Amino acid sequence: MRARDLGLACGALPPGARNSIADVPGVTVGHATIIEGDVLTGVTAVLPHDGDLFTDRPVAATHVLNGFGKSVGLMQVNELGCLETPILLTNTFGVSPCATALIRRAVRDNPEIGRQTPTVNPVVLECNDGYLSDIQAMAVTEAHAAAAIEAAAEDFETGAVGAGTGMSCFGLKGGVGSASRELRMDGAIWHLGVLVLANFGRPGDLRLPDGRRIDPDAPLGSELQPGQGQPGQGQPGQGQPRRGQPPVAEAGSCIIVIGTDIPLEHRQLARVAKRAGVGLAWCGSFWGTGSGDIVVAFTTANRVPAEADAAFLDHRVLAEARIDRLFQAAAEATQEAVLDALAGAATTLGRHGHRRAGLAELLGRG
Repeated sequence: MRARDLGLACGALPPGARNSIADVPGVTVGHATIIEGDVLTGVTAVLPHDGDLFTDRPVAATHVLNGFGKSVGLMQVNELGCLETPILLTNTFGVSPCATALIRRAVRDNPEIGRQTPTVNPVVLECNDGYLSDIQAMAVTEAHAAAAIEAAAEDFETGAVGAGTGMSCFGLKGGVGSASRELRMDGAIWHLGVLVLANFGRPGDLRLPDGRRIDPDAPLGSELQPGQGQPGQGQPGQGQPRRGQPPVAEAGSCIIVIGTDIPLEHRQLARVAKRAGVGLAWCGSFWGTGSGDIVVAFTTANRVPAEADAAFLDHRVLAEARIDRLFQAAAEATQEAVLDALAGAATTLGRHGHRRAGLAELLGRG
């Protein structure tokens, strides 16, 4: 189930044909899902194109909204302004095998890495799925990372799948979600797509586009109307504590991947990446101190060769006066991608009997 199946369309710009990051030509997504006893986890891979990313590098940038995280590769992306590997998403303790898998894959295709050529910069980002999954089982392996990359396609599942299998969001079942926006400029249609790994937000803080606040602790089907359930006004959830109780921390993480076919340079991508935070805020998040909220943005239109044949590269760049359209697209698509993750994730029982309700069930559509 997608967000729009629940009537949760966001913003004013039109979506792409798939309403996913794969509306950006060449971008594919794959999952490897692990469900074994108390383990509910996995890996999700985002491939900017189907070629060799080490030799044909998309221009990229990152932005950290709140840096509570254990990601790999962000520093070099911001220093050199490009990607060298697929982007892998997983759980916190799965970062190391995923990074190793990316290195092995790059060395397999480019045997001189680390010898005659520089080393490779793997990009892996994580969220903690330990509430529903036994994260100490260290279940993610290099084989799972490789399987997610091999499964990459234009059409992919959303919800509790891949890296999103054990994630939670606003006290509900979280996961992987995606959305896109079409932009018409100079007589051509362009695309900006977002994929999120949604594992953040306090229970009771989720806002739907129509203003309703969803409280997973309230009776089934009793989502709050705008203005209801504020502190001291009754119907408190975990995010809105009862009088005399300390507030629950906003913890977790949200990883946001933005792809576009619009020609941008590194600085412009960093500016677009910042606007993903607007989408999280529209959902009800304020990026708490214990939440790792990180954005990676790339364009397929501008590439950097590992070995240039000339001293100068020809890149097109968007006129800065037109960039507001991309800011809006990034904010809208991020908001909808979070709701898409919630819409696609069914009610789940995890380790020690921990339970996360699916948004569709709370809205009477499960």
